[in-house]
Amino acid sequence: MGNIKYLIGREKMIYDNYIKIYVFFHFLLEMLTGKIPARNFIRFLKRLLFFLSKMKMNKYVKSGKYIKMNLYVPAFPSKAFFKASKKVLVSEESMPCISVLLSVTSACRYNCEHCYQKMDKGKDVDINLLCDIAARLDKRGVSFFNIEGGEPFLVFDKLLKLCDAIKVGEIWINSTGDGMSREKLLQLKNAGVYGIMFSLHSPYPERINQFMKNEKAWDNLSNGIILCHEAGLEVTANTCILKEDFYNGNFQKIIELAQKLGITLIQLIKPKPSGGWLGADIGNFSREDLIHIEEKVHQYNNRKEFRNYPFIYAQIEDERSDMFGCTAGGTDRFYINAKGDVQPCEFLNISFGNIKDEDFDLIYARMRDSFRKSGDSWLCEICSARIAAIVKENNITVLPLSKELSQQVINGWNRGEEADFYKRVIKL
Repeated sequence: MGNIKYLIGREKMIYDNYIKIYVFFHFLLEMLTGKIPARNFIRFLKRLLFFLSKMKMNKYVKSGKYIKMNLYVPAFPSKAFFKASKKVLVSEESMPCISVLLSVTSACRYNCEHCYQKMDKGKDVDINLLCDIAARLDKRGVSFFNIEGGEPFLVFDKLLKLCDAIKVGEIWINSTGDGMSREKLLQLKNAGVYGIMFSLHSPYPERINQFMKNEKAWDNLSNGIILCHEAGLEVTANTCILKEDFYNGNFQKIIELAQKLGITLIQLIKPKPSGGWLGADIGNFSREDLIHIEEKVHQYNNRKEFRNYPFIYAQIEDERSDMFGCTAGGTDRFYINAKGDVQPCEFLNISFGNIKDEDFDLIYARMRDSFRKSGDSWLCEICSARIAAIVKENNITVLPLSKELSQQVINGWNRGEEADFYKRVIKL
């Protein structure tokens, strides 16, 4: 990527105005050439501006000519960004999904404690079928493709083929660095990959090795980051840490380490009681704890003394009821695991069907029927105990739950209130 610059305060306001003007003239041209309907043009712009207003607390990351304002929003002014913007075109139907997570393999030489795929056992889905679905999603408006494993670099030919199937979408790859090489990264960059997202769950190399159950975990991570910089790919990270790490200084140390490593964005994931932690009591964050974390996030994202630190994208903030709520189930994103199960998200161990057994469109329609509107309940947390009970009652050793058993969870859940963005945008 190009030179990195972080935008906050007045400078970000200037870029905000530039983005708005650019967006106006871009879609004005599309309206004049008949690509979008003229009768909906003003409402579309109002909706789009309302969406962009939800980014006001974010730190922007400018890489060359591209600006990332949110992890799951493609960089402005890419083709993928304008494709994603059309999510809010006035429509009689539910707004389309624009983000998908695809697992290309379950192969992995690690054994992470928290892995949400801990019990996802089975043969990897045929790569040609996965590529076909990715191409179909691409044509339907999905503009952010997140590809993972297992470890995707262990099946590099499949990974590259999947990336090649995506024509207009921002592509990110989740990796531990295992199996990575400069040559492979350059091929992926030529295939349109924007960046690589690593797992950084501790500031201490020995703890990383211990947590991921592999003595080479830190070496693969640090070497992979160096290779990405050499290949000119954006470098970001996921971090999933327990509550005490936000009080004992570990969170700050992770951010400082990320800055030294040249990581530009960190996705802060609240520990989820799924997969390896299914049914575990690890999500016991009080409202005071969440406020404490958000305050730290806002400091790093908005205060001048932290300007040159990575942008922190916090799920707990975007999923609040006054923001976007839970966007699983195709509300804005969903997940297809390595063996072909279509899941609302990677942290919710239920399935609406498997693409090896049914046509994807039928499965997707079934899932969307359960997610007609957004909700502010974190389903991965409120359904964890029920999923764990079903696992125990039926002596299940493989997740996600089957389509039939998943219905027991779906029938009993409470999705909460419709989130602010989705409630208000439809009225504009």
